[in-house]
Amino acid sequence: MSVTGKFITGLGIGAGLMYFNDPDRGRRRRALVRDKFYSIFAQSGRGLDKVWRDASNRSQGMVAEARRVAWGVGDLPDDVLAARVRSRLGRVSAHPHAIRVTAHDASVTLEGPVLASEHEQIIEAVRGIPGVRDVDDRMEIHESAGEVPALQGGARRPGHVPEYAQEHWTPAWRAGAAFLGGYMLVHGMRRGGALGRLGSLAGAGLLVRAAANVPLREAIGLGETSISVQKTVNICAPVEEVYSFWMNYRNFPRFMTHLAEVRDLGGGRSHWVAEGPGGTRFAWDAEITENVPNRVLAWRSLPGSDIENHGSVRFDPNPDGTTRITLRMFYAPPAGMLGHAVAALFRRDPRHEIDDDMARLKSLIEYGKTHAHGERVMRDELGYAPPAQ
Repeated sequence: MSVTGKFITGLGIGAGLMYFNDPDRGRRRRALVRDKFYSIFAQSGRGLDKVWRDASNRSQGMVAEARRVAWGVGDLPDDVLAARVRSRLGRVSAHPHAIRVTAHDASVTLEGPVLASEHEQIIEAVRGIPGVRDVDDRMEIHESAGEVPALQGGARRPGHVPEYAQEHWTPAWRAGAAFLGGYMLVHGMRRGGALGRLGSLAGAGLLVRAAANVPLREAIGLGETSISVQKTVNICAPVEEVYSFWMNYRNFPRFMTHLAEVRDLGGGRSHWVAEGPGGTRFAWDAEITENVPNRVLAWRSLPGSDIENHGSVRFDPNPDGTTRITLRMFYAPPAGMLGHAVAALFRRDPRHEIDDDMARLKSLIEYGKTHAHGERVMRDELGYAPPAQ
């Protein structure tokens, strides 16, 4: 190792020791790393168990399919064959319950109303079921739902979708894709050249797709990605006091560590600036969409925001005079699921931040003090006075 490399390595080790042995926050940081390690270990064990069970079930299915191809399925009982047909109808018809299915000696009879746009797809799907030799089509074809009660509502079914094209992959598929993506990434980096870079890029995309378990466009932030967060906390204070404190949201940056700025723009609108991992900042404007004093407050971000979000806060009085706060929020993280995963590693995603923020809010209202940004925050310093009882 060169002198520069040794210097950088030593510098990194020293910075790490200073970070984890800080007299003020070192103990908490070490505890967070330990808890994170245990959590990752437990999640890995559960994940491997899911992969094993999924792979085992798939292997049994492949063996059964091979036997069917080699020797056929033979004659199935009429009730079993009818059940298979009903199960298949749920994949290709928006109104499977409108179709009556009977089976006799491997012959299936279909009756009832059906949309013309689904008719051929239904017949083809039923004929492809192992054990079906003949299909007796007695269905009533309708160009539109019109006045037919059985054809009202429902959602169009996509039919059979290959595993690789589905929105969410099974554990075995994810594990296989991650292994293949990692191999392509490493092999492409070693090979070099245009083909090597192309292989590395494809491998990285496959790794991201497997890790996020959503379509790649959503994983990298090119599609619509929405993450939901819900948190409930009980505060020992009357609902009027809790609601009044919450409405002073300009004070949020004092005790909510991920917020850098909140400005009231008037007319139910406000400007928010949040800090992300690595010193990044994201800004958005929000407007209040519902405000029932002492009951509910709802908001949504305005077009052009760095982070699209909306949500609500409910204030419910408990029988003992305390208050239950229920926060629900939906947001689209920058860079999609990949950006959310990176933020989660630094504990700078809303799911982690809200837990800490609500704990500090509870401490401020109940005890009049909390800690944020490395210093003590007093409720009296926020210019807040509880409402008159």
